[in-house]
Amino acid sequence: MSVGGAVCASPAFAGNGGVSYSPTPKVTKVACVRSCASRGRARQGGSVRLIGSGLSGVTKVTFLGARGKSDDVSVNVRSAGDRSITLKIPLNAMSGRLALTAPGTVTTSATTSSVVILPAPPPPPSTGQLTPVPGPRDPGGPQLETGTSTNLAYAGSSNGVTFSYRISAPAPVAVEIDLLRETDGSVAQTWQVPAVQPGVVNNITWEGVSNGQLQPDGRYAWRLTATGASGAKARSAQVQDTTRDAFDLHDHIFPVRARHTFGDGFGVQRQGHTHQGQDVLAACGSKLAAVEAGTVLYRRFQSAAGYYLILHGDETGTDYGYMHMRAPSPFAPGDHLTTGEIIGNVGDTGDATACHLHFEMWSAPGWYNGGHPFDPLPSLQQWDAYS
Repeated sequence: MSVGGAVCASPAFAGNGGVSYSPTPKVTKVACVRSCASRGRARQGGSVRLIGSGLSGVTKVTFLGARGKSDDVSVNVRSAGDRSITLKIPLNAMSGRLALTAPGTVTTSATTSSVVILPAPPPPPSTGQLTPVPGPRDPGGPQLETGTSTNLAYAGSSNGVTFSYRISAPAPVAVEIDLLRETDGSVAQTWQVPAVQPGVVNNITWEGVSNGQLQPDGRYAWRLTATGASGAKARSAQVQDTTRDAFDLHDHIFPVRARHTFGDGFGVQRQGHTHQGQDVLAACGSKLAAVEAGTVLYRRFQSAAGYYLILHGDETGTDYGYMHMRAPSPFAPGDHLTTGEIIGNVGDTGDATACHLHFEMWSAPGWYNGGHPFDPLPSLQQWDAYS
């Protein structure tokens, strides 16, 4: 992929009050070099090489994404020369321009034109089966086997993600397990076990909550360090391995757990009113899931909506409406639901000509309580893509 980055040289003030000139970075090409998609397109988690001139002073590259700063992601870099920089693409980087920062210039950054970045492929499928690890191991260090129960999890789900491990060593070993956020390398949670017995399978289950807070969407990975009696260590994965014992965490799931199509959308004119939600067509009896962990506000019947349920999301404060359900939900107002919990079935009760879910989303403070409905289709399409 080729990009333009024409900028002019900029003066930099020298420490003695004089002016020196440092070349302003210029990028003429961005090329994918690792974990590339078809036609050489870049992927999150892969690597790209910036080719140009004046790059030796660059200390930071920022993926600008869409307009505004909310999705900007920066990476500290160290150029090996004046003509190229190779850097890893963060897992939360979005398509857009790249900004190069070189503190030695008065104009501190040069900007490329837009670069297409595709989502990272999902982690390899996980079954929880223990396998020997490829991580680094000191001579005489413990031997490790690990496994992860799934490569896809939902924050607030009652199932969680289970990490399993077994140690081979002549005596008990000290173990530290870190759950890393792959997007920024930070630690979401740590477990320390001072004396793990050799040959025993141990399990840790995490439900997407740390320090009482639901954790953000992104890729996470388990990392185990075992220290034997001699001080020799073994680690469960190489530092740069983003696939070993990894999983993607999401805070929402698609509501219809069956084959489906989209019907009438938000704002469509109806007799005497406009459509306030998105229809999702599916076979009668298809299971309906709680899109987000939350509390049931209403469970009622209405001549137009049929049997319906309103769920208030814990994390977002959004109210979700499920209408035309086949029968009343077994859950009552005040009940707390976990993400993905089955709340009922698709039906055609009320004013409906076919089996479908009429799905609404309302902003805070809530459904007919000061909030307003908004188009749920973009969210539904996003959730549908991974769940």
